[in-house]
Amino acid sequence: MHPVIYTFGPLTVYAYGLMFAVAVMVCTLGASRDAERLGLAPDSIFDLAFWVVVAGLAGARLFYVILNASFFIDHPWEIVMIQKGGLAWQGGFIAACLAGIGFVRKKGLPLLPLLDLVAPYVALGESIGRIGCFLNGCCYGKEVAWGIFFPAHGARLHPTQLYSFFGLLMIFFFLKRYQKTTQVHGRVFAVYLLSASLLRFGVEFFRADHDVLWAGLSVYQWVCLGLMGAALYVNARIKS
Repeated sequence: MHPVIYTFGPLTVYAYGLMFAVAVMVCTLGASRDAERLGLAPDSIFDLAFWVVVAGLAGARLFYVILNASFFIDHPWEIVMIQKGGLAWQGGFIAACLAGIGFVRKKGLPLLPLLDLVAPYVALGESIGRIGCFLNGCCYGKEVAWGIFFPAHGARLHPTQLYSFFGLLMIFFFLKRYQKTTQVHGRVFAVYLLSASLLRFGVEFFRADHDVLWAGLSVYQWVCLGLMGAALYVNARIKS
């Protein structure tokens, strides 16, 4: 664990924030490069990325704060301390989608082809972000004898951050390949939504930082089930 990468006087570079910034830059540049296939100006991707990132960050933090309201009521100043971790993917995804759809409609851009364009990079960005989680020590797993020792938790734990990192990286490569084979607009996005939700649903069984909500599942797993249902609905609507 290395939550702090570098400290120089008043300047502190946190692993979580650094990897988030790297994810945004890498994915925005990659998507802007691919935008030429759709005849889109790279600037439109940078504009889209700005609103999606802002909305996604706010939504992810808001969802996390709501789910941990008892802590933040007693420590309200911690709400803005995102460099310590505490972003819920599901909340960020929903908020980012709403912001992205609003931007696309306002600019008159093709929605489904654009969703297919950015879907692999969303997976890649999440994957890079999980490295930040690993270095920060958040999103940790249950105790297991063969696991990785986390000093902050004083135990060997399932490296659930790395499970997500590798899983999302595989999803990224699969989607990039799938882009070249499917001719149905919206299908790549639907596959991303289904596979990413399924991955998170499975990894959640090994995580120790969430309580069971109902029927042996956490709130995040129930949200994932909803997102998987949405993915199947989208796929059915766009079926050729």
